[in-house]
Amino acid sequence: MGISNRKNKKMFFSGRASQKTLHKNLEFTAKEQYKLLRTNLNFTLPENEKCPVIGVTSSMRGEGKSTTAVNLSYVLAENGKKVLLMDGDLRIPSIAKKMGIENNSGLTDLLMGHGAQLSEYRSEIFSNWYILPSGDIPPNPSELLGSTRMEAILKELREKFDYIVIDLPPVNIVSDALSISGLITGMVVVIREEYTEKKELERCFRQLELSNVKVLGCVMNESKGEKGSYGRYRKYKYYKYYRYYQSSSKEK
Repeated sequence: MGISNRKNKKMFFSGRASQKTLHKNLEFTAKEQYKLLRTNLNFTLPENEKCPVIGVTSSMRGEGKSTTAVNLSYVLAENGKKVLLMDGDLRIPSIAKKMGIENNSGLTDLLMGHGAQLSEYRSEIFSNWYILPSGDIPPNPSELLGSTRMEAILKELREKFDYIVIDLPPVNIVSDALSISGLITGMVVVIREEYTEKKELERCFRQLELSNVKVLGCVMNESKGEKGSYGRYRKYKYYKYYRYYQSSSKEK
């Protein structure tokens, strides 16, 4: 497959990340919520799994899934784990732009059988944090994500990392996130308060359930549930929303 630890010249630069994206640039209370997300994941992920593969998705565009994927992978790496952040949104990729890095090569190169060195994708922020952009946009992203080639790539990468976090397209827009569902440990669903439509969220969970996707939990983005400055910045709170959603549906 050509994924190696051999040192090589980097193919992209590590630029300045978005002030709204990178964990270290966030307000204190938002940082604490990401740390809470990291802690809560330990209760929902299977015990003794060598390298959990965590998908991050949403029902619609604009809910903050990519930002969540970046910051989740950041806090995992900050905690000393070897983490790979992968841009699996092969239609509208955004990880490279958010991180201020070039997108000359990435996941599609691996899927097409081109060799790559892990050192090419190592972040300059943490030596144990790796960022794999999407690469060129392919004509058949859904087929590639659910392919045997993708399965082989993840199998090899799981031997090299403690966690893999994959930013995936919204469930209700395209089938890409569902096509890879059999290859991941579980999914984190991002919900944006006063933005996500109820019917879209219901459809999202229905699609995930039909695809037998394990929902690890949800991130309520831009939550305004508390007053004052703490409530203002409490943007990334982790919820067992899937269970709440199920119980609320039964009450109707």
